[in-house]
Amino acid sequence: MKSVFGRYIPGDNSFMYRLDPRIKILIAIFYIVFVFISQYFIDMVILLAPLIIVYLFTIKKVRPLISMLKFPIFVSLVILLVNIYSLTNYQVGIKGYYPTSFIKFFQGSEQKINIDSATFMINGALTTLKRGSTYRVEYGISMLTLNKTLSLFLRVYTMILSTTILTNTTRPILLTKALEDLMWPLKFLFVPVHIIAMIISIALRFIPTLLDEAQRIMKAQSSRGVDFKNGNIKEKVVAFTTLIIPLFISSFAKAEDLSNAMETRGYDPYEKRTKYRQLKLKWLDLFVVLFILSLMAFLIVNIVNPGINGGYLPSWYTLLKVV
Repeated sequence: MKSVFGRYIPGDNSFMYRLDPRIKILIAIFYIVFVFISQYFIDMVILLAPLIIVYLFTIKKVRPLISMLKFPIFVSLVILLVNIYSLTNYQVGIKGYYPTSFIKFFQGSEQKINIDSATFMINGALTTLKRGSTYRVEYGISMLTLNKTLSLFLRVYTMILSTTILTNTTRPILLTKALEDLMWPLKFLFVPVHIIAMIISIALRFIPTLLDEAQRIMKAQSSRGVDFKNGNIKEKVVAFTTLIIPLFISSFAKAEDLSNAMETRGYDPYEKRTKYRQLKLKWLDLFVVLFILSLMAFLIVNIVNPGINGGYLPSWYTLLKVV
């Protein structure tokens, strides 16, 4: 199945297709910013749930939602391994986030306590040590490790899904116009807004093309005996070299074909351009803007007044805090 990321998918007359592309770009930016500054898992779920519902009602396919999980899961597993080695029993105890949840996998070298006192897990027991005491570093998994891994997974998946909805429901030419309109104030600073918008639009347009080209090259190389799945690290590096080099050559060839086609059609980025279609806001756009502003206000209040020391959020809400 071809990747849907970055690809426009013609659809029915649903509200996402009728929504102003400028509003869709601002919504995508809003999601990317707020999912990374959210302090609670429930806030992340509140952000992610509407995206999933909108995608199902707009694209009407479940399989792409599942396939988009691959990259966030891969990144999360890498971060999980890094956290196992970086968040030791001592680090978990210092953070104070469920220190008794630490499960030891293996031990490391001996270290000295460099603060007045520290309480953390040693050999399965919660122990308090004073300054100058020695302990053996333990590597393992804890609630702190899972917290950081799950938060990264939700953030990456939300970012991918929001940008996918944007590109799946917006024609490339409308995306270019929307970017140019949003960057219009930069014209006062003599910034070539149209050129930047065209570059971004072409880059987004070629993402699915390059993904399809990579799959085609992998199938061709696999038929010649190249194994991309098995073997040690050195063999995999050599195998992926047979993919990267043809992909670079193909990318430059496509870029040259595109430049020749644009030049043949008389495209001049420095000439003043007229617009056949004007982007205008409708009642649907205003309704969506009000919903996003309400959601933004709720999240900002949660960040400023986070439910402790007189905050309004319930205790069960604040327990699911991103560390």
